[in-house]
Amino acid sequence: MKKNFVDILMRATMRRSFCAALTCATWLSLQVGAKSAPVEMKDASGRIVVVKDASRIVSIGGAITEILYALGRSDRIVAVDTTSIYPPQVMGDKPNVGYMRQLSPEGVLSTRPTLLLAIDGAGPKEAIAVLEAAGAPLVTVPDRFDANGIIEKIRIVADVAGARTAGECLAASIKSDFAALDELRGKIEKPAKVIFVLSMAGDRLMVAGHGTAADSIIRLAGGINAITSFEGYKAINDEAVINAAPDAVLMMQRGQHAASADEVFEKPAFKMTPAAGRKALMSLDGLYLLGFGPRTAAAARDVAAGLYPRLATSKLPSEAHPAECRE
Repeated sequence: MKKNFVDILMRATMRRSFCAALTCATWLSLQVGAKSAPVEMKDASGRIVVVKDASRIVSIGGAITEILYALGRSDRIVAVDTTSIYPPQVMGDKPNVGYMRQLSPEGVLSTRPTLLLAIDGAGPKEAIAVLEAAGAPLVTVPDRFDANGIIEKIRIVADVAGARTAGECLAASIKSDFAALDELRGKIEKPAKVIFVLSMAGDRLMVAGHGTAADSIIRLAGGINAITSFEGYKAINDEAVINAAPDAVLMMQRGQHAASADEVFEKPAFKMTPAAGRKALMSLDGLYLLGFGPRTAAAARDVAAGLYPRLATSKLPSEAHPAECRE
């Protein structure tokens, strides 16, 4: 009888020890790196946001998602938006909450996030207001179209995701790439005039004026935006295109529906432009070209190579010696 009692007591003690150890291990796995010291910052909306837990992140904006993967924080992402298409595995690995400008608060909150990271401009405003009031902190990330803007994105995302060291490593790599891009532009003797075409639907072309991501990528590539009369993206007529006299046409790839050079230069608006003479059309992936994330310097270099073929063999530091910045 005494032996049975001792056996029962020992088994109970072992069970309690095992359960305590399991509970402790589970708690630690959830806490380490996710619930470190609170991070306080002013986001793009001007609000002061305090982030205490980055264990379950909803990433809204392709550049933000790309940065999180580059920092080694993909395991924290519980959902993304439709612009998050790089790296390619993100589309199969992560649930989708819809287009960044047409968010549904119910869909976002159903993922039980502890942190929402949204690129500035995500919406609609009513949805953002609901998400701000829902409990989990919402950090809106500035979206400026230059090298400093990309570095700012990286540092904000890295800070709230608990990857500050990796963020500084990635920022340094970005600085090196843009310094090399500056040297590359110094080799250009005569800048080419480029028109960015957002769409060719209907009778009018939707093109990019100044103050746009497209305008910035053209300038980073050592080109000149052929459209200077307005800001933003607007529809223009054939005469305006002819008067702009672009040397090249730049567009986003749209999957299997990408426009060919023949289709573009058959249009009356382009037939009489310098670009038609050599069918100078460049089409690049939209996030790569206009996302202003970690690969932007490479995208600008690719546009430059299309405009100035003698620069086609140029490599950026991150391509020649890739930096491993993940934590």
